[in-house]
Amino acid sequence: MNEVPDPADVFRLLDDEYARTILVETSREPLSAKDLSERCDASLPTIYRRVDDLRTLDLLVEHTKLDPSGNHYTLYESTVEHIDIEIRNGELDVTLTHHEDVADRFTRVWEDIRRTDG
Repeated sequence: MNEVPDPADVFRLLDDEYARTILVETSREPLSAKDLSERCDASLPTIYRRVDDLRTLDLLVEHTKLDPSGNHYTLYESTVEHIDIEIRNGELDVTLTHHEDVADRFTRVWEDIRRTDG
């Protein structure tokens, strides 16, 4: 994960209908740019721009999938579980909670066990 994004960047991106639809659709299942184009009713260049913006803020990841014929293609998947917005002491704070994959969860649990044993 990159550094914590600027709240203004998150708000600006979430204000975009295509970016929101991409996040929602890829939270259900990984999708190709072509599939996203159809679901968003948007051109491929528009989808790729939004995908790049979402990836920059660590809201989306890309995976390469190989099919049995030897071809490969890219799938996109949302990384966000939820977004929290907090206003406190005159400051605006945005916290992104990402999905934790099995390997990361195992590593975290193992490190917690090791800390308590030491």
